[in-house]
Amino acid sequence: MINRWTTFLFRIVANTFFRRIEVTGLENVPAHGPVIFAGNHPNALMDGWLLMAKCGRWPLYFLANAKLWKYRMLRPLLAAVGAVPVYRREEHAGEVDNRAAFDRLYEVLERGDCAAIFPEGVSHVEPQLLKLKTGTARVALTVAARGRVRVPIVPVGFNYINRHRFRSQVLIEFGRPIRIEDAWVEDFRRDEQQAVLALTSRLEDALRRITLNAPDWSVLQFTQTVRRLYKPAAAKLGPGDYVELNRRFIERYLVVAHEPEMQAFRKDVEDYQARLELLGLKDHQLRRPITAGYALRKLIVRSLTLFALLPLAIPGALLHLPVGLIAAWVGERFSYEYDDVATLKVFATILLLPFLYLLIAVFVGVNFGAGWAVLAMIALTFSFFMSVRLIEAEAGLLFSLVSLLRLTRLGQELEDLRATRAGLVARVRELANRFADPDVPRIFTDDDFARK
Repeated sequence: MINRWTTFLFRIVANTFFRRIEVTGLENVPAHGPVIFAGNHPNALMDGWLLMAKCGRWPLYFLANAKLWKYRMLRPLLAAVGAVPVYRREEHAGEVDNRAAFDRLYEVLERGDCAAIFPEGVSHVEPQLLKLKTGTARVALTVAARGRVRVPIVPVGFNYINRHRFRSQVLIEFGRPIRIEDAWVEDFRRDEQQAVLALTSRLEDALRRITLNAPDWSVLQFTQTVRRLYKPAAAKLGPGDYVELNRRFIERYLVVAHEPEMQAFRKDVEDYQARLELLGLKDHQLRRPITAGYALRKLIVRSLTLFALLPLAIPGALLHLPVGLIAAWVGERFSYEYDDVATLKVFATILLLPFLYLLIAVFVGVNFGAGWAVLAMIALTFSFFMSVRLIEAEAGLLFSLVSLLRLTRLGQELEDLRATRAGLVARVRELANRFADPDVPRIFTDDDFARK
């Protein structure tokens, strides 16, 4: 029961923090029986919360770094999700004993429940998958060798767009399960170490197919700009399409990066992106010319919409603004790594909001009665979700308002950028036609590029 309520809570948290969560490959998750979910680990505890909210299976137990139990406020949460502590050799001079943790995990799997393991062993912000630890493969093979159950490993790819930002987007991709067949068990009994390494390599290949992997951040930023230039203006893409396009561009770029034409193209793309950043512009703002009349009409409409929504957002914003500011401060102040900023923001909000609502409910109850206190709690919860939607809408309107003002005064610089962009669009599409893998179906057709 506790696990169900925790799952429900994390589903609310995930759908509130992220504006859009796209899940693909859910049909690869077995509906019954034990499963090991093995995912990449780019966003600290947020990865586990999203997995619990979206995998469709419960109860779900986690192998987690034992250092998390040092934080007293986290202990009840870790207990609620059935987390199992594991000690990392790197943090204990190689002297660790995780036999109890693995025995606990074997029991969980052999009774038909599910477990989640992040085989990179540590959360990180690198633009590619880290070298996998062998624990996931060892667990799956050991359970199979014990002869009671065979546990499939389901790879899980977490691909975030602005991972630590409130109301951002994420793609969760479940890969095809790796099933432990008789041959794996025989190999494990004959040569345990070699079988574990082979299965770990198989898992790493599966994870690379469902995650973005660039050798460094500059390559990732370059391919993201290329993806924006390549995409037809009329095409509507979800997080899954964005990730797939980025993945293809990274893979093909690494094959042809040595070509002089590709090197010159990358330099021109990076120069274009630098000019955009210098002027505070986004690529999509150059897709079509903006006349003075069009800009004026948009400015008036968006200004009126902004002021119309403002009175509705003010009460909830004033109430929740302190919580938001404190959560943002906690995320920036106490995060040791960039990857745990979102986790700390969410955890601070989970702690602060109920405390704030309880104080208000007590005040209302003392002065007006218990019935009004209950109504206050319901109204406060409703106001939180309404405030999130309204503030998000107003932030978007304000951003577009500032962008329109900036676009209307750039003049010749804007025209030069549009001409540069048009040339880059033609070049990237020609290069894509020449260097794309002929065996991979294209995402866009000629009609998509021709459509206005």
